[in-house]
Amino acid sequence: MHTGTASLPLHGGHCPPWLFERMRRLGPAILEIVVREYGPQEVLRRMSDPFWFQAFGCVLGFDWHSSGLTTTLCGALKEGLRGRERDLGFVIAGGKGRVSRQTPTEITAAADRLALTALKPAELVYASRMAAKVDNTALQDGYQLYHHVFIFTFDGQWAVVQQGMNERTRLARRYHWLGEGVADFACEPHAAVCCDARGEVLNMVAGEGGESRRVVTELSRERPHKFMAEFNKILEKGLPNLPLPWRHDIPRASYLNKALLKVYAAQPRDFTDLLGVEGVGPKTIRALAMVAEVAYGAPASFRDPVRYSFSHGGKDGHPYPVDRRVYDRSIAVLEQALAAAKIGRTEKLQALKRLASISKNAT
Repeated sequence: MHTGTASLPLHGGHCPPWLFERMRRLGPAILEIVVREYGPQEVLRRMSDPFWFQAFGCVLGFDWHSSGLTTTLCGALKEGLRGRERDLGFVIAGGKGRVSRQTPTEITAAADRLALTALKPAELVYASRMAAKVDNTALQDGYQLYHHVFIFTFDGQWAVVQQGMNERTRLARRYHWLGEGVADFACEPHAAVCCDARGEVLNMVAGEGGESRRVVTELSRERPHKFMAEFNKILEKGLPNLPLPWRHDIPRASYLNKALLKVYAAQPRDFTDLLGVEGVGPKTIRALAMVAEVAYGAPASFRDPVRYSFSHGGKDGHPYPVDRRVYDRSIAVLEQALAAAKIGRTEKLQALKRLASISKNAT
């Protein structure tokens, strides 16, 4: 089973009201059993696993290749769990389009409404903001975020499921984050990046890009006129014959001066601090990375972190053999949750049939 939902035309994801209503009932019922058996933190782990997430959407009624699985699944879960957060121990904030921009407000409001005095909402808001900033600015893969969902437990654990769209190709890409696995927002922070298509990428959060991040941060702390002198010198000589993603989109000097003045005033300690400065966008990072590479010999990474993959391997051994132990555990968790879920017999049987179909097709 591909994770192909994130690479298909977005107009194919329409969800009829009757299906959304059933997803709204069935999805939370399954997650309730996961919480009962494993605790709310396991929900975060499952949602940040792209394979389980995809299988979950299929069990609820979507085909594996449906482009609307991500947004509809997250929306149905958020609607179905509203008012039940205290019982389950976790909250879903954010959503698609304008709703995604309300995530910080929703996080703070939930902490107040549920009287979560031990929670630190500011830290969660920071995690939400940085996850979005990384995937829009530090990882420049051509996909602009339009969906951002932030899930958090009452003790401050969190996960992110967000999706971006490529305006040129009308294809989408999904990004999964799990807070417990993020040691550094600026270095390999993703649980997974899912898409069937690879492309030309400026990857400033690649593990091998540490030297580039260090030099870029040092350049950002310099007075803007010093950086602009190096920048203009490179433009006057012409860009070297290198396959750089920024070669077709060099920012204007006026834009750079304004952004660099803000960065200089902030004096970021590291690359994460630099990303967090208001006004620092993809063009600023591209310009800094270009100077770091051309003038100071600190190359950026162009490795696309996306993986084209199957749920648990392929029956023919490609891209790797089926891991039966992991596969069986995934099936067992979903079967157990369905068996115990407080839902109608018809819905339960339909979901079990879809689960059996997934099992048959994958093995």
